[in-house]
Amino acid sequence: MAKRLLILHTGGTISMKEGENGKVSPSARNPLLDALERLNHPAELHQESIFNVPSPHITLDHWLVLKYRIEKAANEEHFDGIVITHGTDTLEETAYFLDLALNINVPIAITGAMRSSNELGSDGLINLQSAILVALSKDSKGKGVLVVMNDEVHHAKFVTKTHTTNVATFQTPTFGPCGLITKNNVIYFQKLTAYESFPVQKITKNNIQLVKAYAGMDSFLLEQLAHHGCDGVVIEALGAGNLPPTSLKGVHALLEANIPVVLVSRAFHGVTQDVYDYLGGGKELKQQGVIFTTGLSGQKARIKLLVLLNQQREKPLSHYF
Repeated sequence: MAKRLLILHTGGTISMKEGENGKVSPSARNPLLDALERLNHPAELHQESIFNVPSPHITLDHWLVLKYRIEKAANEEHFDGIVITHGTDTLEETAYFLDLALNINVPIAITGAMRSSNELGSDGLINLQSAILVALSKDSKGKGVLVVMNDEVHHAKFVTKTHTTNVATFQTPTFGPCGLITKNNVIYFQKLTAYESFPVQKITKNNIQLVKAYAGMDSFLLEQLAHHGCDGVVIEALGAGNLPPTSLKGVHALLEANIPVVLVSRAFHGVTQDVYDYLGGGKELKQQGVIFTTGLSGQKARIKLLVLLNQQREKPLSHYF
């Protein structure tokens, strides 16, 4: 009996066309809906256009709609796998939110395209076929949400978009892809040491801001956030986790207002550590209550903080990072 696979289309370049003016824009009808007969797949495919928006338009509301639809597909409709097509600009964020918020044993693959459906060298269909293979593979179970692009498979937790236009844009800094796609097979050669999931029913604390540090950064933005109130702040810090001394007044204001401050590095490789013992150094920041992460990017740390703040937690926030 053929496996049953659900494909959820959300929009993005993979569903767009290039016009005569050379500009790419959404199509009235997703071209992927009429293209499945061109794919090689040993499965019974069902597809839905759950929404049709460019990925910069994706919001928390879209994430929750996707989450609930996937849970219904897996738990009530008994699909064997889920594929999501998505715009690439925020694909990694949608993937990581679902990775944290879902707790199902059905493979989930998310894919997109860097070139629209009628451009030369369009990569949408081949990426979709690869995602179908990943979602149908028994070896994909228990690996969380998988990002499938350019014949590679990446874990949602660490993958990021690294180039504005190149079809090989999605990379996992430090670790590389967790799997490769051959002609008709998926080969995995590494896995995460731990997978996390947190039940998400509703989101009430969602005002989490992301700030990037720079040489000579002052405390203006951080003080404004502390004064006007928010649920949390993620700072992309310098190096292994350091900040300019001129920004520390803002960090202190946030902590005094009981606003959690999470630190990541603005560098692509490595993890944050409380190595340096000087004014603004990581040791001082950690002692004051700033939360250090392990390898997360700023956008991923923001999502994790969002999910954790809407949980009943038995341990301090820092334990989960």
